[in-house]
Amino acid sequence: MIESNDKVGRATRARSRDMSESSLGIEENSMKIIESEIGTHGYNEPQWNVVRRVIHATADFDFAKPDRNGIIFSTNAIESAFEAFGRKGNIVVDVDMVQSGINKKSVTKIGTNLICNISNKEVIEISKNENKTRSTVAMRYSSKEIDGGIVVIGNAPTALYEVINMINENVVNPALVIGIPVGFVSAAESKSELLKANVEFITNIGRKGGSPTASSIINALMLLYISNLIR
Repeated sequence: MIESNDKVGRATRARSRDMSESSLGIEENSMKIIESEIGTHGYNEPQWNVVRRVIHATADFDFAKPDRNGIIFSTNAIESAFEAFGRKGNIVVDVDMVQSGINKKSVTKIGTNLICNISNKEVIEISKNENKTRSTVAMRYSSKEIDGGIVVIGNAPTALYEVINMINENVVNPALVIGIPVGFVSAAESKSELLKANVEFITNIGRKGGSPTASSIINALMLLYISNLIR
């Protein structure tokens, strides 16, 4: 019986390794396809690592096209992210879906905190009492964690508007705002406001975005930092 269990265990581990190797092969091939279909682009190497990861997560090549919904980086966006990682600055997100998509192993390696207050009981109560969206209240509620950290917004334009308001009020000074909410109401407008804000940012123009896009951006930044591609 013991020998039989050992054989089952070895077989299970072998299948797990095969699946892992297969997944890595699929990802590598996917990246090659992305490279071949995009061809030349205007991004530098670190930026392209981020954009390529977004395309891999969404299968949407528009994120590499500036005349459509291409990703836009402020001048020191990636450097500011790395500085925040070096300080172990918090990563504050707007919704649970963004939080779910973020690589927890990378978060642990960097030693930062991943914070989402959208379902916090106090946030829910304040939202009801003040007749505000939970995402708006959650950002204001997280102001101490946001200061010096990275904000990641992939779903709620109201969250992005609130972060911009807090920046303009000098309530917070985040190292980076990843603002890429999706939708037909206020998503594009909130991104336009982010472009004017006094903060380093990663965003795009238009309606496209979403939780997978936002989480893939922060995941790519963490991988870059951990891999020491640039310092």
